[in-house]
Amino acid sequence: MADHSLDEFRRRWQEELAQAQALRKRRRPEAAERRPWRPEVVPGRGEQQASGYLALAQGLLEGAGRPPAARAIRPERQEAASRSRSPPAREAAGGGEQLVDQLIRDLNEMDDVPFFDIQLPYELAINIFQYLDRKELGRCAQVSKTWKVIAEDEVLWYRLCQQEGHLPESSISDYSCWKLIFQECRANEHMLRTNWKNRKGAVSELEHIPDAVLCDVHSHDGVVIAGYTSGDVRVWDTRTWDYTAPFLESDYEEDEPGMQPYVSFVRINSSLAVAAYEDGFLNIWDLRTGRYPIHRFEHDARIQALALSQEDATVATASAFDVVMLCPNEEGYWQIAAEFEVQKLVDYLEIVPDTGRYPVAVATAGDLVYLLKAEDSARTLHYVYGQPVTCLDVSSNQAAFGVKSLGWVYEGNKILVYSLEAERCLSKLGNALGDFTCVNLRDSPPNLMVSGNMDRRVRIHDLRTDTIALSISAHQLGVSSVQMDDWKIVSGGEEGLVSVWDYRMNQKLWEVHSRHPVRHISFNCHSLITAHVPYERVVRNADLDNFVTHRRHRGLIQAYEFAVDRLAFQSTVPICRSSCDTIPGYNYDLALAFPCDNI
Repeated sequence: MADHSLDEFRRRWQEELAQAQALRKRRRPEAAERRPWRPEVVPGRGEQQASGYLALAQGLLEGAGRPPAARAIRPERQEAASRSRSPPAREAAGGGEQLVDQLIRDLNEMDDVPFFDIQLPYELAINIFQYLDRKELGRCAQVSKTWKVIAEDEVLWYRLCQQEGHLPESSISDYSCWKLIFQECRANEHMLRTNWKNRKGAVSELEHIPDAVLCDVHSHDGVVIAGYTSGDVRVWDTRTWDYTAPFLESDYEEDEPGMQPYVSFVRINSSLAVAAYEDGFLNIWDLRTGRYPIHRFEHDARIQALALSQEDATVATASAFDVVMLCPNEEGYWQIAAEFEVQKLVDYLEIVPDTGRYPVAVATAGDLVYLLKAEDSARTLHYVYGQPVTCLDVSSNQAAFGVKSLGWVYEGNKILVYSLEAERCLSKLGNALGDFTCVNLRDSPPNLMVSGNMDRRVRIHDLRTDTIALSISAHQLGVSSVQMDDWKIVSGGEEGLVSVWDYRMNQKLWEVHSRHPVRHISFNCHSLITAHVPYERVVRNADLDNFVTHRRHRGLIQAYEFAVDRLAFQSTVPICRSSCDTIPGYNYDLALAFPCDNI
């Protein structure tokens, strides 16, 4: 029976092939000579032929003693089954398998049978394509015209821009071609990274105050605030090239000029500026309303620590053994949101971001670490007798602080990472001989943290494995401030050196030096702000040479701008915009022209 069905299948197969070959020669004689032979399907009969072939192949396999789904059996089982058959059955099955395989190859080559032409709704196709990245979308756009229309849909490229952080505050209706916007953002990002590596751009020295020494500096999103020994507070907006900084009035009632107390701390966010003075006074300005303070608070003693929330209007101060948290009510009047009493003098104070209705702060006092919640009393987060805290930083759900190891058993200085929700230690990082002087948890990439130590090294800690991912010998003295992003580290040292590192290549890109220690570093993709604050707050020999004296003793604030394409080719650089009666600062950009004075 099997031999009879096989002969019948061969006879009908040869007839079909002869008809198809004759039809091909009549239609395309030249193509039939150049291309290898394959069966041609007569228009309108492709489906009938395919179904007939498959029916014959199924009957052939059934006649040979195999089930219809035998092709799905694994090779080892198929080989065992073929051994158990008789020789005639094996020959018939082998011939049938070869013919079926040849049949499937011929059918796959037929253009008239749409095996993969599946019609999907447009919305469903968009939902499928949204899981692809930019490279995969580019490849899909080369498949067909239909795929090109789907792969270049505005919704897909708008989502890619949002995912990669380009124009996060824009809506989909702001631009007509989000693919082009995405390409421009990528090109701009590449240009900025190249300028960062080559130190190409402009650097400006923010104007100093005569007969005053820099006390403290802080910045937020390119806006810089500085406090001086004269009691003056100034604010610069480095996002524009107009560096004329206004003075924030303090409303002191002193009759004699120059008798105002020193500014001990300054903080700034997107809407508020805060300054704490040596006599315990606190001034709060609203940057959107004017130069005069909107609230004034007084402590009985000197303010030891000051913190300002980066997201909302919450201020925390520490004076003597009291910690006070201030915030405005629903009518806009400032009031005390919470007040805590601690056992020791506070050294470091930070406000936890994204805490909702009730503000939360973390304070360190000697070897104690407090968790301060507005609706609760002060709670001890960490305490080990004889191990003082040397630095502090917080994120939305974690707190990291350096601990100095003392006592009979020396375990090495470490950085402890605590969970603020569970109030327990998550990681113990490092085992250094020197004290950890600075740690940056909030601005670091996910699962990473950067720290600086008195042993002159900058370390990157991996929070997933509790190990040191990288250790760099960066400075001649201790590290005073540090920040990192997804590819670079910017660190400042006690000797006044600012270093930029590509930590993926473990390579120093460039460095600049000034006289005083680096107390503040803040950067984003296109700008860098550094502040060199002196130890001594006394101006020496101010009557001899004003500029040289302040250059040597007053401190320094520098603003670097790496987005050079924002400047017109004919315009002067910021360092050249000084008046004729002042001596311009130094320009570190080697690619710019010679400085010129305003006329």
